[in-house]
Amino acid sequence: MNDVIAYFQSIKIRGMGWILLGCLYLFANQPILIIVYLYLAAVMVLRTWLAQFPHAAKVGLTVVYALLMVIQIVFISAVVFPWRGTSPLYFVGKLVGVMLVVLPLWVERFVTTNNQTVFYLPTVEEAATVSFDELRQSAGKLSNLLNGAAEAKDKVSVAHVKTIIEDLPRHSATHYINHGTLTPAYFEAVTATLVDTNLYLAVSNTGSAASEMISVFTRKQFNHVSLSFDRDLETIISYNGGDNVYPPGMNAETLEFFHQKAGASVLVYSLPVTTAQKTFVMNKIAEINREGSAYNMIGLVSKHSAKPNIMFCSQFVYTMLQLAGVAYFSMKPGEVRPTDFIEQDYYKKLKFEYELKF
Repeated sequence: MNDVIAYFQSIKIRGMGWILLGCLYLFANQPILIIVYLYLAAVMVLRTWLAQFPHAAKVGLTVVYALLMVIQIVFISAVVFPWRGTSPLYFVGKLVGVMLVVLPLWVERFVTTNNQTVFYLPTVEEAATVSFDELRQSAGKLSNLLNGAAEAKDKVSVAHVKTIIEDLPRHSATHYINHGTLTPAYFEAVTATLVDTNLYLAVSNTGSAASEMISVFTRKQFNHVSLSFDRDLETIISYNGGDNVYPPGMNAETLEFFHQKAGASVLVYSLPVTTAQKTFVMNKIAEINREGSAYNMIGLVSKHSAKPNIMFCSQFVYTMLQLAGVAYFSMKPGEVRPTDFIEQDYYKKLKFEYELKF
């Protein structure tokens, strides 16, 4: 009898859940959905720290819930609601955004269900069959988990999350919002560099909020890459957030942009090209400057762009090299990470020039 009662109670709870999701889909606007995401993240973190999990698991789950919250807010703010009133995709996007509400609950259920496997300790009899090598590997994995969780805790800070959320209204995942920010003086400076038959790649560790958050996913120290026509980086350019001066998209950069934390650094490499190839890249950048651009924040997760000139930094640099016929490794532009320009250089096309430390 008790089993029957429990069964109908579970059906009732699930029914209420679907009703709540339906109400969110029909009536919730962007601020309400953001509040729901924030509330659920806070509740799940509290439940995690009250549960009987190992400390490392609690830290790891806290990081996961924070990242899920950021992804949820970015998705509805940069993708779903810009479609409102302009595209039928809004209704599909909002449905996905509402379904994302239950994602933290699925994560908790998965961890709880697999708790005995993930944090399993062998019996005395089973321990006798465990080799020292396996124990050493397990200890190494646990150490990596603890180190990764500690690093992620610092990078996914309240200040960084707040900075990114406050910057979201400036972005667009579907429209070009950056138009003509490169001046005639910039292109005059680029033209003067055509005698130098090299393009320059600058891979950097800026310390910006976006860079620190991206590093949690990539597990890499360097998370930004730029293109320059000269060795001294006076014509350096990339896709970025505009540094609160210009709209997010393709913008010229300055050395101050790279110095956003102590220990920031830039690795500068040269890539031999012909004058015609370098001119092609200059003309293509001028074309993007005329047509407009936007920063592909959603592409960091989805690996896709709604329009050709909506890109992120490594996607932009690789696309320029690919179109000019000087790409020295083969990948889809949306899957290229900043460090791939160094790590995928199997044929040693790049020449290291210098490191700039702040």
